[in-house]
Amino acid sequence: MSAPAPDALADDLLIGAAQIARHIFGSDEDRFTRRVYYLMGRAKCRLPSFRLGFQVAARKSTLRQWII
Repeated sequence: MSAPAPDALADDLLIGAAQIARHIFGSDEDRFTRRVYYLMGRAKCRLPSFRLGFQVAARKSTLRQWII
């Protein structure tokens, strides 16, 4: 199995709660951004995410699997 191209990895990465909210909910309004933080921490089924320094991040491919 070959490693994915660096461009493909960069396209798969969402950095910041606003980008994650835009990908999941279709909008980056404050209420959806807050919902991302809720899903990351307190929800029964936690959002698959990680931190890059002080920012939250997630992969589109992992979120797709989590939603389905």
